[in-house]
Amino acid sequence: MNWDIIEGKWKQARGAVKTKWGKLTDDDLKAIAGKRDQLIGKLQEKYGMAKDQAEKQLTDFERDYRDTQTSSDQHAKASR
Repeated sequence: MNWDIIEGKWKQARGAVKTKWGKLTDDDLKAIAGKRDQLIGKLQEKYGMAKDQAEKQLTDFERDYRDTQTSSDQHAKASR
C-alpha cells in the first residue's frame, strides 16, 4: 500500500495512528492531515527520534495497516 491510500482514508487511519503513537494529539493529527512528511516531523518532535527512525516506523506501520485492511476487506467479501 502506498501512502496515497492512507492519505485518502485519513479519517479511518487516524485511529490506527493514534493507537500506535499515543503522544500525538487530535490537533496534531488534524494538522498532519494525512501528509506523510508532516507525520514524520511530528514523530521526530514528540518522540525525539531521528528522521530515518521515524521513516522506518512509518514504513512498518504502512505494511501493518495494509495487512489489516486487506484482511478486513477479505473478511467482508467472504461474509457476503
